[in-house]
Formats: sequence, structure tokens, C-alpha cells
Amino acid sequence: MAPHAAPEPFRIDVADAVLDDLHQRLALTRWPDDVPGSEWQYGTSLAYAKELVAYWRSGYDWRAQERLLNSFPQYRVGLDDVLLHYIHQTGVGPDPMPLLVSHGWPGSIYEFVNIIGPLTDPERYGGDPQDAFTVVAPSLPGYGFSHVPHQHRLNVQEMADLFARLMTEVLGFPRFGAQGGDWGSFIAARLGFAHTQHLAGIHVNMVPVAPHPSERANLSADEEAFLKASDAWRAEETGYQWIQGTRPQTLAYALNDSPAGLAAWITEKFYAWTDCHGDIESRVSKDALLTNIMIYWVTQTINSSFWLYYQMRHEPWRLGRGERIEVPTAVASFPGEIMRPPEEWVRRVCNVQRWSPMTAGGHFAALEEPQALVEDIRAFYRPLRARR
Repeated sequence: MAPHAAPEPFRIDVADAVLDDLHQRLALTRWPDDVPGSEWQYGTSLAYAKELVAYWRSGYDWRAQERLLNSFPQYRVGLDDVLLHYIHQTGVGPDPMPLLVSHGWPGSIYEFVNIIGPLTDPERYGGDPQDAFTVVAPSLPGYGFSHVPHQHRLNVQEMADLFARLMTEVLGFPRFGAQGGDWGSFIAARLGFAHTQHLAGIHVNMVPVAPHPSERANLSADEEAFLKASDAWRAEETGYQWIQGTRPQTLAYALNDSPAGLAAWITEKFYAWTDCHGDIESRVSKDALLTNIMIYWVTQTINSSFWLYYQMRHEPWRLGRGERIEVPTAVASFPGEIMRPPEEWVRRVCNVQRWSPMTAGGHFAALEEPQALVEDIRAFYRPLRARR
């Protein structure tokens, strides 16, 4: 295994020329028509897209969001041929537990701005300092500031291996916890499967693994209903997966060139996957939505972010026959999550020690319900701290 370079402090500092170019492109947007009265039925609402772009041009303040992100200590480190960006916030308490948190697509490290403080300094937020974590939040390789042009693309297994190296070799944590949603849940699951000697436990807010098809006998009524709902979801909601998983390069030409197009592509997922009941801003503000989009825009990483979809379609990582995740596992089941298997389904393949039905929230749990997510993470890892 090749030695790693020393981590270097990092600050986000987008050039004025990049922002000037963005505003010119936004001003020159060519809008398509829509089906009268369709709203969000066929994708992102034209009326909302125009409203969002207008705010992007005249009301949104990237520099303020940049300062917010830069309030967290950030670093970049070269691991083999990957330049990895991450937040590393040291915990404030008697014995902070190392916790790796991973985002997914179309998310970013911005998802974690409201949970890093309560996780690392619980007393400041009305909690118990005994629950403190030291949080490490990488940008996934190929996402945001973890990418340079033509950088090697990684699959889920390779990302999990890289993050294990970050935690153990670079940062010196022999044992740690992992939390994630979306692709981050896959990474957490893979860590729990392949790096058991380092994992105290995994906490996910999306279930990424399933029983092998040969091990799905005697399904419960809830499991049967879940499989039917999954088929319906795949039929109506996975168009993005097909194009990103088969011809990502072609799509990237459009989205890397048009900020309005990029915003429409990403916004539709925030609308569909949050627990917003038709009102996207009841869950995600324009500022939060645009900052997430901006991270893709200023780094030009929409193309590289697609790679996991291509990889998983052509060489997927799944549990094989007889394989399980044996490290302690927690699932925070939010009602607006895109796929919600029942507990008995997950117990077939995971050592579930905590199952939490949540009352509100969706796919972007750290943005939608940060307090509920933080409390569940604390509760799960509390009995596991002594086992480190």
C-alpha cells in the first residue's frame, strides 16, 4: 500500500471570474416550455426553476455560504492517486468517539452543516458532553473538492477502503463509527462488512443492502408489500439512474455547461426525495439548495459524481449468499425516504441493534431533521463507546 502525503489545511476560495461567468450564464438561460398546469408532474416545475434562478442571480450570496463552510476545519490529502477533501472537527468532551459521516448524490458535505456542531460539542447544544464525537466528513471522491480533472474514479468498495485508510492511517483512529445516507449508506455498509476490525458500528438512514435472492423465503406481508412498492418506484422514479448509469458522459455536457440545467436536474431530486408534501422549501431553503448545487458547479464535478451509478449498474456490490453485516447496525427510518424496507427484511442481513421509526423527514435527513438524526446517532453509539 503506497504511503500517503501529509494532510494540508484547505479553504474554499472560488475565484471571482467563476462567479462572474456563472451570472452571465444564468442571465442567458433559454427556458423550455412546459405542459400547462403540469407543475412537477414531468420533472422540475418551470415556474419554480425560474424563481430559483432569479434568486440565484439577485438574492443568493455564495460568499456567505463559503464563509459558513470555511468555519469548519478542512483538509486535503493525497491517497494514492486520489485527492481527498474532508472536514475534521475535533470533539469537545471527555472521550470523543471518531465518527465518519458520508453523503451521497446529489448531496455534498453541505448536508452536514447543522449536525457537526451538535455531534462534536453536545454540551453547547444542550446535550451531554459524554456523547461527543470527533466528526470526519469527506467529500466523496469525484464530488466537490475531492476531485481534479481526469482523476481515477472509485467504486463503493474502493471508497470504503479509502475512507478506512483516512481514518486509521492518516488520522490515527484504530476504531470508529460510520454514518451515512444514499451512497454514504453503501459506504458505511461496506465498511461494516469489509473492515470489521475498525468499525464500532454503522448507522444509516437509508438501507443499502438486501438478502440474496436465494434467501428470500417465507417473506412477511410487510416484506411482500415492500417488494411491490420497490417495483413501482423503479418503474417511475429511476430514469436518472438509467442515464447516469449508462451514458453519463453525454448528460454531463449539458449539465456542466448550463447552471439552470444543473439546478433543474438536482432540484427535482430534492423535491421528490424530501418529506416536503409538495412544498420543497418547507424542507430545504433556496440557500441550502443552491449551495449544494454550487458545490457541483464551481468544482465541475457533476460528470465525475455520476460514476458510482455507472459502476453499480455494471459491476454492483451486493451481499452474496450467506453474507451478512455483523457489526452493530442502526437504521433511522424516515417516512419520506425513497426506499423503506421493513425491519424484518433488514434483520436478515444486518446485526440490527437499533431501529428507529422517525415521525418526519426524508432522504436528506441531516438537512431535513438534523436534531432527530443527531439524537438517534448519539443513542445508538452510547453503549458502543465502552467497546472501543
